Amino acid sequence: MKPRLLLVSRTRYAIPLSPSLARKFEALGERFTVRVLATAADGTALDDGVFHLLPRASRLDGPLFWLRLPGRLRRIVRAFDPAVIVTQSPYEAAFAAIARTGVPVVVELHGDWRTATRLYGSPTRKLLSPLADAVAAFGLRRAAAVRTVSPYTSGLLRELGVEPAGEFAAFMDLELFLDRPTVPLPAEPRALFVGVLELYKNIDGLVEIWRRVAAEVPDATLRIVGRGSQRPLVEQLVAESGGRVTWDERLTQGEVARALDDATCLVLPSRSEGMGRVLIEAFARARPAVAMRVGGIRDVVTDDVSGLLRADDAGLAEALAAVLSDRALAERLAAGAHSAIGGWIATPEEFADRLFDLVKPYTGEQ
Repeated sequence: MKPRLLLVSRTRYAIPLSPSLARKFEALGERFTVRVLATAADGTALDDGVFHLLPRASRLDGPLFWLRLPGRLRRIVRAFDPAVIVTQSPYEAAFAAIARTGVPVVVELHGDWRTATRLYGSPTRKLLSPLADAVAAFGLRRAAAVRTVSPYTSGLLRELGVEPAGEFAAFMDLELFLDRPTVPLPAEPRALFVGVLELYKNIDGLVEIWRRVAAEVPDATLRIVGRGSQRPLVEQLVAESGGRVTWDERLTQGEVARALDDATCLVLPSRSEGMGRVLIEAFARARPAVAMRVGGIRDVVTDDVSGLLRADDAGLAEALAAVLSDRALAERLAAGAHSAIGGWIATPEEFADRLFDLVKPYTGEQ
């Protein structure tokens, strides 16, 4: 009999699943009997026997989710009887501990939990930082095991005095980025940013960086893809750019792949980053990254090989201008980026196998 696995997160799922998520859960289903407690992308409650998706409240959705989570966990544990609970962040793990279900909890650590209140949403969220930090630390320390995604996140965990039980990246569906040959860099210098428009992505810094680059490389263009609380800054940049900056709130994976093909490089000015999936996607399309030397970016990008890493906005502006104005440099870094992709490719089955090995000590499996 396959062990029962309960996955808990704030993730917003849409049913039917996208092809990539469907492949992931098919692979997990070969190893486990899976139940998912999460939220509904369209806000409507749903339970199809695998996914138990919660509705979204029109107001106070976040606080209500957390306040109700212990009770919901107790009910679903009684009905499903999982061998292990796997949570997508330390916060769900903390509330699972509060629920006292008696089921071992395994936490996935994707990044620096301290950014949730400091670098997301409204500035008033910073007031919650001491409480949120304590809740996350409680969840990590009380967990049966913690899985990290990179050396950077492993280091964050060790600072709490907790040793990772495993270190491997989450499954990334790269099929649309690998299904055709790469193409040469475009004739015109073009930079691309893909990510949420939040403080942790340093959108205010990106705006100033691009103003410097545009003055130095006047024929260069920037395409921004994303949405979030910092959109007024992007709207202002687009308005003043004379058509040299464009913005899309959302693209499909296939459209992101084509946007990378149209770009000379990816720019990622993040103040914090767990790993940065978009970096792997860029490498798959043979596009180098010009990025900040922070967090998990350093685990993915090798400076002057697969991209350029800098420590501040001024340095990043200089590096981006260099890549956009020196085609030989851009082509050398593009080749290095494409050579680096091999270490990041994993099938859904390989991910499921790694997760099985991680939780096996808590399932009774031999």
